[in-house]
Amino acid sequence: MKTAVVTGITGQDGSYLAELLLEKDYKVIGLVRRSAMEDKKFYNISHLLQNPNLILENGDLTDSPSLWRVIKEYRPDEFYNLAAQSHVGASFTSPESTLEINATGVLNCLEAIRNLKPDTKFYQASTSEMFGDNMNAPQNEETVLSPVSPYACAKVYAHNLVINYRKAYGLFACSGILFNHESPRRGEQFVTRKITKAAARIKLGLQNELRLGNLEAKRDWGYAKEYVEGMWMMMQHHTPDDYVLGTGVTHTISEFITCISDIAGYNLFNHVVIDDKFKRPSEVPLLLADPSKAKRVLGWQPKTDLNQLAELMYNSDLEKEKNNVK
Repeated sequence: MKTAVVTGITGQDGSYLAELLLEKDYKVIGLVRRSAMEDKKFYNISHLLQNPNLILENGDLTDSPSLWRVIKEYRPDEFYNLAAQSHVGASFTSPESTLEINATGVLNCLEAIRNLKPDTKFYQASTSEMFGDNMNAPQNEETVLSPVSPYACAKVYAHNLVINYRKAYGLFACSGILFNHESPRRGEQFVTRKITKAAARIKLGLQNELRLGNLEAKRDWGYAKEYVEGMWMMMQHHTPDDYVLGTGVTHTISEFITCISDIAGYNLFNHVVIDDKFKRPSEVPLLLADPSKAKRVLGWQPKTDLNQLAELMYNSDLEKEKNNVK
């Protein structure tokens, strides 16, 4: 039985990855911060908690001793770092903590692995936000990185660290440069989930408006459950490398709202209010993936289009809101 450490296990990607690994007969060690342990915010993995092969351990990327303890005790075959301060907008108001978690935290992981168990395979969750305002598209593994937020700057630092530790120390360290990936488990502060939840609540008469920022930002949206399969595939390949995962199709936020309007059966635009509070100080104008390397080398394929994804998310939120009303 393989053992995998997963940071960020209570989040969208971590929960889907934990499901996948448990299905593949892994022992999964989920690192959870003490605050989350105390609040028991485990709704994304509540259905997994009775599995004897899932173990939750207190740990924090910014606390090196906790990482060293877990690696020393469990001797993992694989280590997936999915934990982060993951909200781009919040990074402008909390840049220092974003850097500490998203950059220094990755250094702490790599150092623990290098010193304690250098044959552990390491996966880093990189991001399409690293491409920033580089308008060259589609974007692949060779596209110049041009970050425009503290979040993206920290992720570029971590991304380059992974490359450095791979070259300098021979670690099996790889990065998945994932474009936007969504699901019913997406945090409610992210724009797609914010839209689907509001659309469901408006449908049920529970609220009347949806406040958003820039509706013309272009994003490449896929289904998170399929993207964690790509993470696992990277770790099974015989050599470590970095891979872009995305659909190769871009849509504006306006187009996503149109999809939701069609599914919900009313014009959601009639309830949208543009609020400058939700506009970033510096915007990423266009994200469009070229996932050809992942398709060619790993055999990975995205399967869910935007309409299917929007329907999946809206129906889930509609059902949740109906249950909340009861």
